[in-house]
Order: sequence, then structure tokens, then C-alpha cells
Amino acid sequence: MKLSRPMVNGNALPNGHDDGSVIRHEMCYFCFDVLSAHLHNADPPKPTFTNKAYPLFVTWKIGGDLRLRGCIGTFSPMPLHSGLREYAITSSMKDNRFSPVRLDELPRLSCSVSLLTKFEDCVDCYDWKVGIHGIRIEFLNERGHHKTATYLPEVSKEQGWNEQQTVENLLRKGGYRSDISPQFLATIRTKRYQSEKLTVSYQDYVNARSIKSKPHMNGVNHRSHQPYPPPSLMHQHRRNSREKGSTSSVHTNHTPHNSQQPNGVSNHSNHPSNSLI
Repeated sequence: MKLSRPMVNGNALPNGHDDGSVIRHEMCYFCFDVLSAHLHNADPPKPTFTNKAYPLFVTWKIGGDLRLRGCIGTFSPMPLHSGLREYAITSSMKDNRFSPVRLDELPRLSCSVSLLTKFEDCVDCYDWKVGIHGIRIEFLNERGHHKTATYLPEVSKEQGWNEQQTVENLLRKGGYRSDISPQFLATIRTKRYQSEKLTVSYQDYVNARSIKSKPHMNGVNHRSHQPYPPPSLMHQHRRNSREKGSTSSVHTNHTPHNSQQPNGVSNHSNHPSNSLI
């Protein structure tokens, strides 16, 4: 299978082109290492790529039609070793729109890593370009609650949206239900950013790791303790939390597993270091 070429702002770089980008396929392979080890109660191998700090997102998709299976990231720069280790699990196990990823789903997954760069304040919510920028908006909803939402750079291009359509869809995904008037649009605070992105399939991962008899166990070490609560306990904990009136730092709409929701969607309360897409 042919590996994907590095994407900068949703656009593939020509073969052999070196623009100094940091993104590497090994980062996606490492996310598979982490998820596979987690599902097998084991320790993943150590990463071999740079440990520079970047804002980052990890996206999982499933099946031949690449349905979104989980996507969570952070706008706060994190060292890539610990950041990808954390968000490989968070995005696959804690995306509230989906149930935790199961072991039997692993061979049907693909993994994307996005490193976010070049953050800039926008003059207004349309001060950015489709195919170049992702955007992060901040606004007050009908109840006066502060909300944020983001689309990664590739989303508007993949959906065929212009700037106006992108902002309107992002507001709806962020939970805004009232009329979108020019007066309201003028109150939105918008940041634009760019990204480096790579995607690998499970088969790419198997080939890269030369995995044969036990494809999801290469390079991992067994642990005796349970790395993460079983799904049944997770759901019980969530029910108990709701009954106690507790709140989460990330608030999302619960989207069915087979949802065709665009990748790169965030709708949550203000939390600068954790975003769910």
C-alpha cells in the first residue's frame, strides 16, 4: 500500500519535496503502538521521532469509507512523545461521541496526526482562506455561556464549503441554535492556524513494523494491571457523574458510531488545553 504524502494545510506535498516539515509517518505508527498496547494491557515501545512541543490532534477513522471513530487534541503545545501517547488513547477511548475502540476494530482503523502551526488572530470570522487555514472560534451562546469550536484546515476543502458556510456549520456544531446575524458574527473571536498532517492505515502500520503472527503485539510488553476501565465501568461512571451533576471539561454532542460528521469538529466549553474534534 502506498503511504500518504505529508499534508500541509490539507494539501499534499509533491514526492521528494522537503519543506522542513516535522510530521513523520512514525508518529502515526507510534499512535497504533500505543493503542494496540493499551488494548492488550501492555507497554508500548519508546518513540524514535523528535520530542519538540506542538499543539496536536490525533484522529481515528474506521472502514473503507473512513468514518470518524474519534478525534481529540490540544491547542497547548505538548512534547510529542507524551502528547501523542496521551491523545492516541484519549481520542480512541474518551471521545464522548463514540464508544471506546475495541480490539476487533483495530485492523480496520486508520490514524492521522496533525501538528498545528502559525496561529494568528483574525480581523473577523472570514479573515482566513479555505485550503490553507483551520479556524478556532470563541463565542457566547444564547444563554451567555462561553463556547469554542474548531475545524482543522482540511475540513472546509473536503466539504466543499466557502468561508461563510464553514463558519455557519462550525457555529451549529458548537451548539449555537439562534439566527446567525451580522451583529452576532461581529462578536465572534477567531484564530486561524495551519497544520502538518499524515495518515496511515493499519496495513501501513503492519508493513512498517514487519508484523506477522500477532500484528497488534509487536514491540509491546505485557503489564499485570488494567490500563483503562472496561467500557461497562466507564458508562456507569458517566451515568453516576451525570446523576451527581458533575461537569466535564469537554462537552460534545453524542454522535452515532456511523456518523458522517466532518472531521475536525469541536463543540465544547472553554478549556484552552483540551479540544474534542
